[in-house]
Amino acid sequence: MSDISKTQLTIILQAGRLDKEILKKINDLSLQFNFSLYFTTSQNLRILDIDEENLETIKSELAAAGAEFKGPGKFPVSRICVGKPYCKLALVDTEELSNQISNKFGSRTGVKPKLKIALAACPASCSSALLTDIGVVATRSGLDVYAGGKGGPFPKAGRRIARRVDTDRMLVIIEQLADYHDNKTSIKQRMSKLIDEQDFPFLEAI
Repeated sequence: MSDISKTQLTIILQAGRLDKEILKKINDLSLQFNFSLYFTTSQNLRILDIDEENLETIKSELAAAGAEFKGPGKFPVSRICVGKPYCKLALVDTEELSNQISNKFGSRTGVKPKLKIALAACPASCSSALLTDIGVVATRSGLDVYAGGKGGPFPKAGRRIARRVDTDRMLVIIEQLADYHDNKTSIKQRMSKLIDEQDFPFLEAI
């Protein structure tokens, strides 16, 4: 039995996209260091079975290729469906929406664990936006925003807190929700635990 300790490393994939230069570097490194790969349900890429002695070398070479790594306190990257122009049902470009969110909040630090965001290009919600702490669903009349959804053994659909808003208003709502989540919890906490608090900043949007 090997006594070499193993570890792992997660690469953040903005809008679920894997840059070609990073992909090439991952392929080269996998041949050199014999690790395995796993695409997470959050649409990130996790490198498994890294010998601990090789971690810093792998991380340094990937960073030089432009890779960004998951770590505590970072604002979550949105999970998305493929959206326009790749899906005939899509009403919006989810990559563009995801990038707008990342551009506005990506430098934010100190974010508590368990806060997740999902974007859906149509009400079919293939990205499970209604089962996410903050979910955005495109409709023909604008964007609906949901809060408090969760999966797991006891799933719960999110509560719709805004209807038919534009992108600017969506960003304001996400900021308010992130601020509230940050102020109301000192440890990891799902939004579903907070939406019934008296000071929750949004009522249900019927």
